Amino acid sequence: MAKKGSITVFLALILSLILSLVCTSIESVRMAAARTQILSGLDIGLYSLFGQYDRELLEDYDLFFLNASGDSGNLNLGAVYDELESYMKPVLNQNSQNLSVAQGGFTGYRLATDEDGEVFYRQAVKYVRDTLGSRGVEMILDRFQEKQEQVGRAEEAGKQAEEKNTLENYDTEMEAAAKNSEEAARQEEEAARGNGEEGNFSSGEQTSGESFSDGQTDTQVVNPIPVLKRIRKMGLLDLIVPAQKGISDNQVEKGELLSERSIQKGMSMPGTIKKDTSYSSRLLFQQYLSDKLGNYMEPASGGLRYQMEYLLCGKNSDRENLKSVAGRLLLIREGVNAACLLADSGKRAQIQGLALAIASGFLIPPAAVIIEAALLLCWSFAESILDLRELMHGGKVPLIKSPSDWQISLENLPDLLEGLDTQRKSSEDGISYEDYLQILLLSQSKEDKLERGMDMVELSVRKTTGREGFRLDHCIEAAEISVDVKANGRRTYTVTKQYGYI
Repeated sequence: MAKKGSITVFLALILSLILSLVCTSIESVRMAAARTQILSGLDIGLYSLFGQYDRELLEDYDLFFLNASGDSGNLNLGAVYDELESYMKPVLNQNSQNLSVAQGGFTGYRLATDEDGEVFYRQAVKYVRDTLGSRGVEMILDRFQEKQEQVGRAEEAGKQAEEKNTLENYDTEMEAAAKNSEEAARQEEEAARGNGEEGNFSSGEQTSGESFSDGQTDTQVVNPIPVLKRIRKMGLLDLIVPAQKGISDNQVEKGELLSERSIQKGMSMPGTIKKDTSYSSRLLFQQYLSDKLGNYMEPASGGLRYQMEYLLCGKNSDRENLKSVAGRLLLIREGVNAACLLADSGKRAQIQGLALAIASGFLIPPAAVIIEAALLLCWSFAESILDLRELMHGGKVPLIKSPSDWQISLENLPDLLEGLDTQRKSSEDGISYEDYLQILLLSQSKEDKLERGMDMVELSVRKTTGREGFRLDHCIEAAEISVDVKANGRRTYTVTKQYGYI
């Protein structure tokens, strides 16, 4: 009997150890399951939360951002976190686990405008790179880089020509030449009288007439300079914009623009965003803007309609932006056309011949040089007006013209206004208005394009009914969230996770 009792005690001791081990294992498995369930709940909560991305930004601009303000116009992280919890609770309530959220919140988040807009920039560049593929940058470079250098030189030449104020000083210089000629004639007459000779000299005081006889034949010599001077004083947009299309009168208050107000800043997260300074990314971002924003040829539907023009000029009205772009295009075309005139010996001979005829008609032969310079500017200006009018009608003009591409003759300069649509012509191998915008934007800084691009995206979304309070600096691109979950009334687990669209 004693032998059997010793065996029972031994088994009891063994069984108590085994039971303790089994219970510990069960509790460990239960806690592990609780941790897994908590992690799954936070994962599902984050996926569901970030699945509420702004649909309009995705559909119109291919951007993934979580709008953290809705229609309230205020950044409301509390409401965003509450929504996360609402997605977590069904997962935490599954099975027999007693799990409940004790507390939680954002420990970091990144907004679209953070890092001076680098977050926005990165998404836009990624979208275009994924869309165009590896040859996208090469295609853009092949299309525009060489033309950028030519356009830059032409614009500088146009500026230099305008800075000389040739036409503005034309009357003054002609009057001075007339006086010098008259004084020379008087001195020559006095010298002749002193030598006992009789002279009959006269000098004209006419300096700005438009037509006169050449004195030898019945041919009337028409001076186009006064006519072109009057035309140059007209509004440039009135000369080049199709009447049937008109000009948008949309404008915005500076305070409405993201670039003109104080913006929200995100909360730092582990890891920093490195600024992308590569030239290839700049080209891809410019292509993104060209694809997504409106311009004069294809206006946007809301906000400023000529958005690409805004990128270049930064004015707060469509009219002013279009006017500024047209002014730059005029300088470019004047530079190009003046160079073509100087390189064409036939046209140069025409200019010299007419200048000499006008100077002779004024009886001021020395003024031929002044008149020749004015005629060169007038002819290149008139040709440029026809170029711009063709561009604004959706046509193309060659960057460098051959004699066959020339549109207006020297004789027809006084009739420029009557021939605005009958003399202009398009070239299939030329450059369009949109191409010029792209070329001009190549020299624009990344900072300007990024800041103004975000202005236009935000403004366009705001013009949608019900989205008046939309702000890009309330749009979350990534977040880090920490949650304390109490498990089975005994232990509290803290879980921290990050999620972002890129």
